[in-house]
Amino acid sequence: MELDETGEPSGSPADPHVSSGPTGPAEDAPSPDPAGGAHSPDPSGDASSDAASGQTPTPKKRKMGRNLPVAVGVGVLLGGVVLASLYTVKEIFLGVLVAFLLVGLHELNGAFATRGIRAPWIPIAVGAVATAVASYASGPTGLVAAAALTVLAVLVWRMPGGADGYVRDATAGVFLVGYLVVMGGIVALLLRPSDGDHRIVVFVAVAIASDIGGFFAGSFFGRHKLAPAISPKKTWEGATGSAVACMAVGAWLVWWLLDGHAWQGALLGAAAVVTATVGDLIESQIKRDLGIKDMGTLLPEHGGVMDRLDSLIATLPVAWLLLELFVPST
Repeated sequence: MELDETGEPSGSPADPHVSSGPTGPAEDAPSPDPAGGAHSPDPSGDASSDAASGQTPTPKKRKMGRNLPVAVGVGVLLGGVVLASLYTVKEIFLGVLVAFLLVGLHELNGAFATRGIRAPWIPIAVGAVATAVASYASGPTGLVAAAALTVLAVLVWRMPGGADGYVRDATAGVFLVGYLVVMGGIVALLLRPSDGDHRIVVFVAVAIASDIGGFFAGSFFGRHKLAPAISPKKTWEGATGSAVACMAVGAWLVWWLLDGHAWQGALLGAAAVVTATVGDLIESQIKRDLGIKDMGTLLPEHGGVMDRLDSLIATLPVAWLLLELFVPST
């Protein structure tokens, strides 16, 4: 479904230029007057009466795309859950991570099913848990071993289903392993060092800063479309706002939490704005291909879990790599 810049579906009743039917509601039809003209049944006047009087029609206001206070409240609640688990016991945060991964896998698998794609759910879910735990316990070696075994399990699990659609379903399963399972393992790698809680905060903060900076800059100043064929609402002005917010937050947090240099954090932020934007576009492309608006409905005014993880997923490997280079873990 195509969305306009307000977040409403194009062709929805919120668009004053789109009629509700071939002829419109009966009560909106003009009635003749004795002089042979037409008048609107609305005594206050509308676009038709304005046109009849030679005045410029007054456009109707469009509804906002989503309830911003509710969206902010849900975001704050999610952030509170993450921080509370992160700064109490790391293993609790690992459990929260696995829960998010499983919900995300469920959403993606359901979205694939709308096109007749049946990715092997069970081995991917088991692999998501195993990869996160193995990465946290054994580092990169555990990540590679668990992810590779998950791919093999996906290929074997689908075999009893026959040759028809095997490549399609198995490929979708391998995609899910790379898109979510491996990324969950990298989160565990970030969490593993003694300052892993701070590293997670830096990573999440720069990705969120991209969304917030882009939202406000795009809302107030957005004029030039960034990638209209993929995501009609993204603008170059929004991307600039994302860059400023990411670099500022990255410079501050790397200096404050990790005892790094501000320029290192700014460079991390600059990389994050690119990856976060790419992550949003990747998710948009997936949803367009599948013909859906949101991945789910679990989070009010946000959609599904995957609708919130898209920028984080793409930012994750770059953030882990740069933090390892700038502030090596101990």
